[in-house]
Amino acid sequence: MEKENIAVGLDIGTTKIVAMIGKKNEYGKLEILGVGKSKSLGVARGVVNNITQTIQSIQQAVLEAENNSGYKINDVVVGIAGQHIRSIQHTDYVIRTNPEEVISGRDIQLLIDQVNKLAMLPGEEIIHVLPQEFKIDGQSEIKEPIGMYGGRLEASFHVVVGQASSIRNVGRCIQSSGIELSGLTLEPLASADAVLSQEEKEAGVALIDIGGGTTDLAIFKDGIIRHTAVVPFGGNVITDDIKEGCSIIEKQAELLKVKFGSAWPGENKDNEIVSIPGLRGRDPKEISLKNLSKIIHARVVEIIEQVFTEIKAYGHEDPRKKLIAGIVLTGGGSQLKHIKQLVEYITGMDTRIGYPNEHLAGNSGEEISSPLYATAVGLVMNSIENNSNSAYKIELKEVATEAPRQTIQQPVFEPKEEEITNEVIVEEKPEPETTESKIRRSFFDRYVDKIKDFLDNAE
Repeated sequence: MEKENIAVGLDIGTTKIVAMIGKKNEYGKLEILGVGKSKSLGVARGVVNNITQTIQSIQQAVLEAENNSGYKINDVVVGIAGQHIRSIQHTDYVIRTNPEEVISGRDIQLLIDQVNKLAMLPGEEIIHVLPQEFKIDGQSEIKEPIGMYGGRLEASFHVVVGQASSIRNVGRCIQSSGIELSGLTLEPLASADAVLSQEEKEAGVALIDIGGGTTDLAIFKDGIIRHTAVVPFGGNVITDDIKEGCSIIEKQAELLKVKFGSAWPGENKDNEIVSIPGLRGRDPKEISLKNLSKIIHARVVEIIEQVFTEIKAYGHEDPRKKLIAGIVLTGGGSQLKHIKQLVEYITGMDTRIGYPNEHLAGNSGEEISSPLYATAVGLVMNSIENNSNSAYKIELKEVATEAPRQTIQQPVFEPKEEEITNEVIVEEKPEPETTESKIRRSFFDRYVDKIKDFLDNAE
């Protein structure tokens, strides 16, 4: 029987946890087999602050995805975000012992290892090392150095740094949920994979992912990641403002925001009023939609201005760094009415809403094509890139016997040769793997191993 390459992404957000199971169809598009969603209870601003509640939420999302798809999940690629994430630009070089030999992956690995030894603040660790451009013996703007001659190999790197304890807490939650961690991806990068086209990345684009707890930014130019940042505000802060400003409970504030909220107060007339049921025997509350929009507008302006400050810090006003493709908004917060117009007004840049449907198979449901699921779709795409086999079909007899997860897992890891041969069949990549993807993959493999070792030793 032919083995399928099933990929699983897990988006641990502040408001929701999404487990998504998918595979590539014969047209190279992503076919979603099952989605599980649960309310995120133990996460604040992208950081785990209650291990027990997070484990329960992960298990609930995983179980729902398994029930929807008929597949059992073994391991997942997880998105890393949170206010502890920061990025730095760094340039480093190595002098090669034999310039008469062509540059190989080993030389680049040597350079990467050197970057990994950078001194960080206490408690911080390098999560992600992304090569930008290489320089060989003074010749600059080289994107693919492998196979070239040279004595001095220099590169500029985009280094993503995060709190080691926060990342290990995520690893602990996943392991305690009964599944394995197969990879880590920075969430803005996952969202970018799902909603941006290669042309936009070449032209220059800023991706703004407005989540519940944080707003993530990723800037691309010439097809290379140039800047990443995390602003510790998202849709939840807008809900809190509505709750305080209108003196209502959180559930009602969230409903008001989603159904009647607008980021542009001028759209609402003064006489537009919505009635909210009062609490236990109290009279209903009447709320003016104009006031509601004013509350939302004030907070959205603050969030966008903070993100715009980061775009300015990148230097988008420099003609060489100009973002021709403008801004792409995604995430749950991008569904707020008139937010596109407000972002264009504040930044003066072309803006569009990013949907992950470009990479999805035609039969995907409307819900999955929502910006809400951009990160989860990107994580599944990342898992497919790694040729992972993260889930397997549940046979009827297995369901009937209700075997525990550990015993069911055994068949997945046995036919190693079969998996290898099938990977060759499924993988349709005529061109060789790029230096960037090799570095990205080898680095993440080592980092995931480091987390696993830490968790094993902690026990």
